[in-house]
Amino acid sequence: MAHRGVLPVVAAVVLLTGCGGPQPAEPPPPTAQEKVADGGAETDTDDSHAEDTGEMVVSYEDATTAEAINGRALLQDNTVLEDLAEDVNDSLWLPYDIPVIGAQCDEANAFWDPEEKSMTICYEDADLSQQIFRDAGDDDPDASAINAEIATFYHELGHMAIDLYDLPATGREEDVADQLAAYVLLQPGEDGAPDPESVAAVKDFAREFGAYGQRRGDAGLDDFADVHSLSETRMFNLQCWIYGADPDANADLVASGELPEDRADGCDDEWAKLDRAWSTLLEPHVR
Repeated sequence: MAHRGVLPVVAAVVLLTGCGGPQPAEPPPPTAQEKVADGGAETDTDDSHAEDTGEMVVSYEDATTAEAINGRALLQDNTVLEDLAEDVNDSLWLPYDIPVIGAQCDEANAFWDPEEKSMTICYEDADLSQQIFRDAGDDDPDASAINAEIATFYHELGHMAIDLYDLPATGREEDVADQLAAYVLLQPGEDGAPDPESVAAVKDFAREFGAYGQRRGDAGLDDFADVHSLSETRMFNLQCWIYGADPDANADLVASGELPEDRADGCDDEWAKLDRAWSTLLEPHVR
């Protein structure tokens, strides 16, 4: 089940429209003759990214447990990591090759390693996602699990971008990484609206956090002190950004009571600020 690329759409949005709206047209760059006439050196091309020749490289490690074997099959058979890595390679300048590793971790997890400069998606994470959506009675729990893993990948991409590009993160990095996942997946297409499949990925990501909260039970001090916000908070954040990115198409989130009206009232402004922030941060690094 291949998922269509979304970062190329983001690249166009960042370069052409900036913060979600048309920008004043910029004057064309000076010709070589004009540069010489102005006393400047003639330059054929912009070589600011001349050495950024890296790409994401996917590999799958062995799996031995039932959970890992199942999670690996879900990711590999649907070329999830390959499709997402290709998306990034087509869209971002990378300073060197970045391993994207499917691995047995013996826990449900995914992480960016700032020392190894690699991203790992644990097989157990995909397996748990599938189980969560199967328990929820989804008609196609595999599709929902893949959606959640797509959003998980872009969350880890947020950590990667902050590290590789030395970006400022004005907030807890885990929350900011959630913002990047939403930013990428909720960008408007040519029709001015986010792609429904990408919106579904964010919705399933949010649903998964809701399930994590139910599995956890009552929150204790350790949960409040964790580097991650509470699962319920992450769920409501994602729902808010979905609604803020396209209120008309996602009014059902409010009507159903999933997103409280008091929070929904500010979500369009919250989304606009998120969109502007990540557009500004990523612009120098978009192909």
